Amino acid sequence: MENLKLEASERKLNTKGDLKKLRLEGFLPGILYGDKEQNLPLSVKKISIKKMLESSNFMSSVIEMSIGGSKHKVLTKDINFHPLNNEPIHIDFQKIKAGTKVTVNIPVKFINNENCPGLKMGGVLNIVRRKIELRCAAENIPAEIVVDLANKEMNESIHISSVKLPDGAKPVISDRDFTIATIAAPTVVKEPEPAAAAAGDAAAGDAAAPAEGGTAAAGDAKAADGKAKPGEAAKSPDAAKKPAAAAPADKKK
Repeated sequence: MENLKLEASERKLNTKGDLKKLRLEGFLPGILYGDKEQNLPLSVKKISIKKMLESSNFMSSVIEMSIGGSKHKVLTKDINFHPLNNEPIHIDFQKIKAGTKVTVNIPVKFINNENCPGLKMGGVLNIVRRKIELRCAAENIPAEIVVDLANKEMNESIHISSVKLPDGAKPVISDRDFTIATIAAPTVVKEPEPAAAAAGDAAAGDAAAPAEGGTAAAGDAKAADGKAKPGEAAKSPDAAKKPAAAAPADKKK
């Protein structure tokens, strides 16, 4: 992979006030950790680091660093960000040499999506790991791990054993054949058909009808107890108690 290039300066400033001034001038304080050499405080231009951060594999890229005329190959060891504005505020580098074994996180790239039968059938690419941690030689760090989706079927899983890694590179997880991605079947929520929904509403209406009829019957029963029915005059309680008058007897002829 192509090395990135970065200019750095040895840093003599160490107090909080010095570091604050350094940041205001557009620089980041940092430390270069050596293998057997003494650690070196340094400063780098903030704009250069922000530009490198746009690369997804910045943390796993070998950087050719120039310090006062001398050149070193380094990896980014750690970077700190401001908790509010997410701006970088400190960065550490690790010096490496040819043959040095390093542990790096390598981004995964998926290709041939258009030639994947599972995706053509409506399947979904479920990515389990977007980066894979590898142990490899510092001079042979891959830019990315390529996963070929051609001929992958529905419900098929893609494991690390099916991926080609650079010579000498091994995954840090070595106790199992872990999954990188799967071609999952789509999840579809079926909406009720309009006819079925209408039938359900009609059934609900029929179920409510007896309740309405029962209310009307109760009203008729109350009317029979002496209360006026709609359209009739109310009967007084006395009229209900008074016996009916006897019919006149026929006179003898």
